[in-house]
Amino acid sequence: MLKGKTVILGVCGGIAAYKAAALCSKLVQAGAKVRVIMTESAAKLVQPLTFQALSKYHVIVDAFEENDPSVITHVDVADSADLVIIAPATANMIGKMANGIADDMLSTTMLVTQAPILVAPAMNVHMYVHPAVQANMRTLEQRGAYYVEPGVGLLACGYVGKGRLAEPEEIVAAAQQLLERLADRPLAGKRVLVTAGGTVERIDPVRYLTNDSSGKMGFAVAEAARELGAEVTVVAARTSAAAPAGVELVKVESALEMQEEVLSRYAWADVAVMAAAVADYRPVQQEEQKIKKSADTLTLELVKNPDILMELGERKNGQLLIGFAAETENVEANALSKLKRKNCDLLVANDVSAEGAGFGTDTNIITIYGPEGFSLPLPLAAKHEAALRLMRLAAEMLELKTKGQAE
Repeated sequence: MLKGKTVILGVCGGIAAYKAAALCSKLVQAGAKVRVIMTESAAKLVQPLTFQALSKYHVIVDAFEENDPSVITHVDVADSADLVIIAPATANMIGKMANGIADDMLSTTMLVTQAPILVAPAMNVHMYVHPAVQANMRTLEQRGAYYVEPGVGLLACGYVGKGRLAEPEEIVAAAQQLLERLADRPLAGKRVLVTAGGTVERIDPVRYLTNDSSGKMGFAVAEAARELGAEVTVVAARTSAAAPAGVELVKVESALEMQEEVLSRYAWADVAVMAAAVADYRPVQQEEQKIKKSADTLTLELVKNPDILMELGERKNGQLLIGFAAETENVEANALSKLKRKNCDLLVANDVSAEGAGFGTDTNIITIYGPEGFSLPLPLAAKHEAALRLMRLAAEMLELKTKGQAE
């Protein structure tokens, strides 16, 4: 995957900069065109001439170095890149990238490039786990950056712990895998709307009705759709999992709020995946003040919530509609009934009482049902893997639908 690709190798001023020379050599051996940008600190540790000899290209250090008057160097280099690798990535450079600081050639180029960025951190173990560094790394991840985890071992500072730059072979392998994954994007150009989490129906300011949904499956679907190239919007209610990076997140609380946000975006979507656990009922009246304990019993009057999935099925106008069914018995019968009643194209069902398939777990056991008796059972797997299989199937169905319309 690296053959013929242009790779920007950003070398920062950590002692591990010497390893970047071996990384540059291995990237060139893999067929990549490597453009090296060094910080001034890195150039004090390893001479730019070393990278020039290995890459066969001029090494850029000075932000004001403009050898070709027909182009702006940092823009030209950034636009040419198929991949950016920052190795070693120091805490300083990670902080600059996270906060949009552009005070040298490398950080300025990072604000311009549209290429995927692979970050290989290297620093003191205490620096690596510092809350500020971890927060900056999460920020970059949420914006779509990828990481090669540092190794554990003896560091140059004398400490033993996590912070060693990954070996050049590991970074090259990670780059290959990343490019392979990004090349496989059957949902490129498509827009996917996902719901996640469990809705909250307020009884009073401190009490509510909800369910055990963590949002993990919905977020896994959103992440899988993004990885396959889609533009993704997630409408999320109460969740206990972190939202995936690179998606638009719309936070709601109740079923009525979710209904409003989903319906307003439905026409935009090519695929709608309703993975949220929406409450079937809500209190008729939400008290303005906390209900005080007085009588021995308390009766709540509930009213049925709107059926968002059914509304989408009725309004469907070319969208691929995917529903979810969390069951505890008669899974297949209930799933097939829901598939038909709600006019879904696919229905994902699972028995939430089964070990490894319930709410809050990182794994799932699902069966995907479709038209004309289609049934695809998937064994116990990570929710992300199950979500990838589902979204690949969605991509296949969209392609078939497009071909059918063309014919």
